[in-house]
Amino acid sequence: MNDDSETCIGVLGGGQLGRMLALEARRMGFRVIKWTGGDVSGAARLADHILTQPFDCPETLKQFIDQADIATVEFENIPRSLLDEVSQHIPLMPGTKAVAVCQNRELEKSFLADHHIPTAKFRIVETAEALHSALQHIPGDVILKTVESGYDGKGQMLVRDEPTRASADQLWQTFGGGRAIVEQRIDLAAELSVMVARGQDGTTVTYDPTENEHRNHILDLSIVPARLPQPLLDEAKAIAAKLTQELDYIGVIGVEFFLDQQGKLLVNEMAPRPHNSGHHTLDACECSQFEQQLRVICNLPLGSPRLIKPAVMWNLLGDLWPDETTPPDWSPILKTPGAKLHLYGKSHAKPRRKMGHVTFIGDTIDDALERAHACKNAFGY
Repeated sequence: MNDDSETCIGVLGGGQLGRMLALEARRMGFRVIKWTGGDVSGAARLADHILTQPFDCPETLKQFIDQADIATVEFENIPRSLLDEVSQHIPLMPGTKAVAVCQNRELEKSFLADHHIPTAKFRIVETAEALHSALQHIPGDVILKTVESGYDGKGQMLVRDEPTRASADQLWQTFGGGRAIVEQRIDLAAELSVMVARGQDGTTVTYDPTENEHRNHILDLSIVPARLPQPLLDEAKAIAAKLTQELDYIGVIGVEFFLDQQGKLLVNEMAPRPHNSGHHTLDACECSQFEQQLRVICNLPLGSPRLIKPAVMWNLLGDLWPDETTPPDWSPILKTPGAKLHLYGKSHAKPRRKMGHVTFIGDTIDDALERAHACKNAFGY
């Protein structure tokens, strides 16, 4: 695929990641068709054409593949059958196998273990008896997780260190059964993530790792450069790059890490798409993660991931809105030097819903953090 102004990018999904991808696509002269699989949020409206039918609609599939020259995913929970169908007609990047691994915790954990990539201790369970056995073999507190459809803390249950059969039966009943993962709860020193772009020719570029702070299991702040030793950051970049090679991944991927109290890096999750913790790249890097995704799928040279200035990204959740349709007064942000406000165009705010973000640029990381915390305090957050 060459740089052709008539090239149409097909995007599966209709959220804010697709919106930011569409903004970059418009700047670069590409057209965009989005298949949302449901209702249209404000985040989807920047596309040239929007398809809202369910993902199992054969007529819509034909429309999508007839109009799109190439395709990508905006979030990972796309039915595998649809990924297979699309990839049989037009190039899909990342490919079905890579997305399937990332959308299923069991496949993801098994992939990491098979390729000797460090992760927390885990076991797969599908009965109360198996849960009891797992609780006996994994020391301390654990997290019980659904195998599929988990993000922002969804589908997870903290299990305290009580490996009795009676408690396992009760836990399994409360959790709802099915197939699940029992994962050791890590005593965290920090959380970080690495964005990697891998081109169709195998060329790889890696962004500086971000240090992430969460609030109620949802990303609150991303800080870059991360305030961690450089050898550790280099190790995280090397692990993330290795992972993309082993997965034969094509596109932009976010790799989330835990850092335990002993200084060991453990891969937590992979996101087969641009990632929330990479939003600072829009304002603080030479080439954003969204432009990078377009470069990859259009087989263009990869851009520089170089960080121009230190940055802090703050997620704006619906909790900040006075009511579901009334936005806050953004004056504290707009008056802050180096603050870049990004709103996603969603018409209705809900608690925990991602409505936008702010990137704070500073001469130093302390400068950027001071600006971010001052704005958070102004909103009582």
